[in-house]
Amino acid sequence: MQYENWDPDDTNEYLDSMNWRTEELYAVDDLLPDNEGYIEAPVMPLRGVVVYPQMVSPLFIGLEKTIWAIEDAREQNQTLIALAQPDLSIEHPGPGDFFPIGVEVAVGHLVNMPEGASSALVQGRRRVELIEFTQVKPYLRARVRPIFENRHIDRRTEATMRSVLDLFKRCVQYNRSLPEEAYLFALNIDDPGWLADMIATALLLNLDVRLKLLGMVDPLQRLGYVGELLAKELDVLELEDEIQSRTRGEVDRTQREFYLREQMKVIQTELGEGDPSMTDVAELKERIEKKMLSDPAKESALKELKRLDHIPSVSPEMGMIHGYLDWILDLPWQETTEDNLDVKHAARVLDENHYGLPKAKDRILEYIAVKSLKPKKSRQPILCFVGPPGTGKTSLGRSIAAALGREFVRISLGGVRDEAEIRGHRRTYIGALPGRILQTMRRAKVINPLFMLDEVDKLGLSYRGDPAAALLEVLDPEQNHAFSDHYLELDYDLSKVMFITTANSEDTIPDALLDRMEVIEFPGYIEEEKIEIARRFLIPRQSEESSLEEGEIEFAEAALRRIIRDYTYEAGVRNLEREIGRVCRKIARIKAMGDEYPRQIEAEQIESFLGPPQFFYHQSEREDEVGVATAVAWTAGGGEIMPVEVVLVDGKGGLKLTGQLGEVMQESAQAALSYMQARSKELDIAPEIFQDTDIHLHIPAGAIPKDGPSAGVTIAASLISAFTGRKVRCDVGMTGEITLRGRVLPVGGLREKILAAHRAELKTVIIPEENKKDLVDVPQKARDDLDIRLVNHMDEVLEIALRPAAAKKRSTKSAKDAKGRKEEKEGEK
Repeated sequence: MQYENWDPDDTNEYLDSMNWRTEELYAVDDLLPDNEGYIEAPVMPLRGVVVYPQMVSPLFIGLEKTIWAIEDAREQNQTLIALAQPDLSIEHPGPGDFFPIGVEVAVGHLVNMPEGASSALVQGRRRVELIEFTQVKPYLRARVRPIFENRHIDRRTEATMRSVLDLFKRCVQYNRSLPEEAYLFALNIDDPGWLADMIATALLLNLDVRLKLLGMVDPLQRLGYVGELLAKELDVLELEDEIQSRTRGEVDRTQREFYLREQMKVIQTELGEGDPSMTDVAELKERIEKKMLSDPAKESALKELKRLDHIPSVSPEMGMIHGYLDWILDLPWQETTEDNLDVKHAARVLDENHYGLPKAKDRILEYIAVKSLKPKKSRQPILCFVGPPGTGKTSLGRSIAAALGREFVRISLGGVRDEAEIRGHRRTYIGALPGRILQTMRRAKVINPLFMLDEVDKLGLSYRGDPAAALLEVLDPEQNHAFSDHYLELDYDLSKVMFITTANSEDTIPDALLDRMEVIEFPGYIEEEKIEIARRFLIPRQSEESSLEEGEIEFAEAALRRIIRDYTYEAGVRNLEREIGRVCRKIARIKAMGDEYPRQIEAEQIESFLGPPQFFYHQSEREDEVGVATAVAWTAGGGEIMPVEVVLVDGKGGLKLTGQLGEVMQESAQAALSYMQARSKELDIAPEIFQDTDIHLHIPAGAIPKDGPSAGVTIAASLISAFTGRKVRCDVGMTGEITLRGRVLPVGGLREKILAAHRAELKTVIIPEENKKDLVDVPQKARDDLDIRLVNHMDEVLEIALRPAAAKKRSTKSAKDAKGRKEEKEGEK
């Protein structure tokens, strides 16, 4: 909101057309303090606006209770307390939502505006400090303490006022939105606090800065801060003026050059020295002769050069032909770099730059080994790195290029929806260019770079064509030796390029494109791997970026573990690096201030650096319970334990599922219930109980969607425990898909699940027998600490997970209860 009327008389004249009067503002007297020095008045909330003392401002009022407060105050001919709310998202502010410093204001006549809003003219009187709220309904009333400012002007204050006025004068000169009357009005103010408030009202400041100025009760301090703001504003205004002057000078210079060039052409024609375009033709012909082009490319270049030689220099086609020849000559046709085929060197480079990722490293080393045996006959692999964000896919591509000694280039395909982005535009269009494949090859300057295509799973499809279909030729070893770009219209050899694509998911990659690539999965890092990566790479890098010496600070393992568990939730390490960087920067700040700082970061200190924890891991149950079993689940953050709760209530045999369960998980619950009902006799459960009992199955963390079949055995164990009264062991976690016959089928993500159980300090983990092969990927420490049980049938799960105590007693009682309920219903009939 800008204020351009500074004199009260001028303000009246300006606002007369809006039926506002300022005389009535001056007729309202300030409230007199009581014996304790406090005053009490209605509260007028301000949203996005700050009113300063001595300033007159128009305000728009939308809240009904604020209108009530204004009307009551006007009836009593008294002032109000204007309090600003720092958080603009709050529609109806309460007592705890206001800035502690406000302004006593006088409010003029309310004017009705369109759409039910009202407006009024407000004059600030003095600053007040909020003490307490004495009324909440129907509107807010508050008790405040008036703040009396020191109006004495000493030599320091006078010097500051002169400096601020000088800066304000220069700002008014540069800023056209500030009228000269603003400076004249400021020149006549002899109160330092009023001067600061007046200039703050004139400047376009954000809400935080305005509130900060409102909270400064010392006039000299406030005036000094306004001087700082004016100095910053003046720097920006001077830079804008400099840019405008430079732009005008550039336009004048361009026009002058154009005029001189036209004169030069006329002079050269009169002297018989010929057209400058002839010189370009000679230079292009020399470049064509020196460039190692393929035969078709050289033939096409000479043909276009001949056309260029015969067309007039003023023809628009001349620029198109010149650009086409430049593209042919700038592209690499036979230039290569020599590969470093030392397998040991490559292994060393990959291990130095990346921790873990054994499958990806092995595949690269295999390629280097094969190529070292027969360099001319080996084919370039086309790899696809698939994994969650932050797991090192793109950075591993850079390391592979460094290990091979190749140039590294990359393009991001995320959001590409036009086939021309890959194949280019035909030269018939104005401004046509080759596709991004050839543009990147020109940047590489060799025909055998390592070419990374990032985010290949995020290609779009529109009426402009299918860019994924255009990539089929690029990534097919049988076709890419003669790749055709619409702009170039020449066969270009991409067979020597090593293509690596990256994706977060295979599901959105077209089948035809996926079939041409060798997929290497990048699983999310487990906690132990993240700790090692942090020690080897993240801490040294963040220490260097924070200007700390190498080894100056160290993180204890418990501290890193707490950062991973409580402040990050990811499969990669990007957020982990950010949190480590926050700790390093805070230590750098302490060091720069000359204070003592910790050299060893312990777990207890993390919260003081990073604030309260942002994430919470599920803890295992502490006691055996009926109807509560523990599942181990895969998540993007590396796996968690997940309690499954079942409660039985009287009803009609219904099944209620809560906790944001997906369709597959709901079907698993139905299958588990059907299995239990089919085996009720063997499980010693009275069949009648199913007709009179409703089942409520809930999985906590209801805000998080859950899906998949791997919780089937856990759901079955919870259901059977609830119906038989047998307690589930709290130290047992389980995973596996269940069939109607009770068979336990294999599941995915076993590595993450077992590590989640190990982290939650479970003792036993039940997994399908067919997942035995996946235990190879589980760290040895987790396998040693956990009792991993392999099962084929649900009966084996029940034998391990359920306690046998009091099973018969519970079953008899359930049968009696069911029989009693049945007899009652028959009696009622």
